[in-house]
Amino acid sequence: MTTVDGIPEDAMRRLAEMKPGQKTTLFTSDLSVNEFLLVREAGFRPLGMVLGSSIYHVGFQFGRWSKNQELEVLSNAMYHARELAMTRMEAEADVLGADGIVGVRLDIEFKEFGSDLAEFIAVGTAVKADEPGQWRNNTGKPFTSDLSGQDFWTLVQAGYAPLGMVMGSCVYHVAHQRFWQALGNVGQNVEIPQFTEALYDARELAMSRMQAEAESLQAEGIVGVQLLSLPHRWGGHTTEFFAIGTAVKPLRADHSIAKPQLVLPLVD
Repeated sequence: MTTVDGIPEDAMRRLAEMKPGQKTTLFTSDLSVNEFLLVREAGFRPLGMVLGSSIYHVGFQFGRWSKNQELEVLSNAMYHARELAMTRMEAEADVLGADGIVGVRLDIEFKEFGSDLAEFIAVGTAVKADEPGQWRNNTGKPFTSDLSGQDFWTLVQAGYAPLGMVMGSCVYHVAHQRFWQALGNVGQNVEIPQFTEALYDARELAMSRMQAEAESLQAEGIVGVQLLSLPHRWGGHTTEFFAIGTAVKPLRADHSIAKPQLVLPLVD
């Protein structure tokens, strides 16, 4: 049985015990020691680990053997499943009264009890600012960020704030080469235009969708972008191209950039 935005009752009890104001409040965090200390130095206090999960049946869509094409049914499934996990993680952070979530990890695990079943998991550490401020994004939700604790500290010190993790997904079927075309390429250094065009187009679709999400958050830009190629279980000619990063906004007009420092390890 669930109570709020798909959060199970057991999770609600766990969150209630971590909520600020309780007699015995402790936080949980998947941050490393260095990341935890830098997040505190940046002016944020960890409240607890938050997570969201969605076990999703990923449907099937045929791609034409000799045609480059996006498989929109699969693209929509992969995006929606991740969105469900992220939304539930944000809902847990809301219960804690958090301003944001740092160190977010977004993972996929295909289950053995169903070849078409995959669990999409979002995990991070909910944090609250020591000083009140406009930390939530323009949708009223806690910010999310997959930046490391070190990068998060640097971002805030320089006068920027994360708005949210933004992503774009494109599942694409790459056309097969015809027999005589493949045979003609044997032993030659030659570009395969249909493969080049397919991969270029698929990455472009994923990137443009990520950018559209950032624009809806009124972001100035996206940092820490990763552009991943994920074959999953669809075979060699069908691949998901996934773009993800952290949308940011300026906190002030002037930015003070921390200068890099040389650190030399001590050797016995």
